[in-house]
Amino acid sequence: MELREHGRYDWSPLPERKTYDWPGGKKLAFCIANNIEIFSYRDGLGSDSATLTAPQTHRNYAWRDYGNRVGQWYLFDLLEEYGLPSSHNINSRVLRAYPQIREKILSRGDEIVAHGRSNGERQDVLSEEEERRLIAEATAEIIELTGKQPKGWMGPYFAQSEVTLDLLQEAGYEFMLDWPLDDQPVWMRTRKGHILSVPYSVELNDSPSMVFRQEAAASFERMIIDQFDELLLQSQKRPLVFSLVTHNFILGQPYRLRALRRALDHIMKHRDDLWITTVGGVNDYIRSLPEGSLPGQPGQA
Repeated sequence: MELREHGRYDWSPLPERKTYDWPGGKKLAFCIANNIEIFSYRDGLGSDSATLTAPQTHRNYAWRDYGNRVGQWYLFDLLEEYGLPSSHNINSRVLRAYPQIREKILSRGDEIVAHGRSNGERQDVLSEEEERRLIAEATAEIIELTGKQPKGWMGPYFAQSEVTLDLLQEAGYEFMLDWPLDDQPVWMRTRKGHILSVPYSVELNDSPSMVFRQEAAASFERMIIDQFDELLLQSQKRPLVFSLVTHNFILGQPYRLRALRRALDHIMKHRDDLWITTVGGVNDYIRSLPEGSLPGQPGQA
């Protein structure tokens, strides 16, 4: 039997890699990656609060819309209480449909990571030309509405085609979040260069955990704390990234927000031991390191 290989990155066991420090000599980077999404009414794709394969209805549309109307504002307040930055994986159409969200993100100085046009669609079912158009349209809309080219991409539903990495790099993207392969950044090869994979957890992610695996809020709280404590311990040997992934219609629900608050209370007791940053901050720092600091590193950017 021949196993098909992707050829996108070098296999590298963790203990054999070079070590480096995060800024300030820190060993553990802490990033919050918050998803802000928009959906098509009774059409296209979208998760449901109770049934995995439910059709698109008024009910699950309203449940998700709660996140943009209410839950996101709770999350903004929570971030400000703890003095935390955030990366927002945002559908470009959100920025046009909900300008108050756009203005709040810009006023906070938070990072915008491109997240497609909407979460009513996914890109891995498209032809190469259709996918190129999706990336171009999402990028252009973000630039138009924020004045900045996004550096990072997160595909709706973690979806990538055979050529997504190539198309992203060719469109000017520096990093993406779709490959949950490591707790350190990893260089990925493209047909015209490289793109960085920044750690983004599919495990410590409220959508697969609480919607698809039906974890309780208290269980997810315990997961956050256990993941953090173990990575803090492991980071004494090597630099690691702790990414916490949220969706405003999931963790923005008040009873889940309370669980997130307790988890953040625990994390912030170790604030002095952490490099608190964004996923884009991780990308920028990695690109400042000397050539050869990471396996497959293409050189100083």
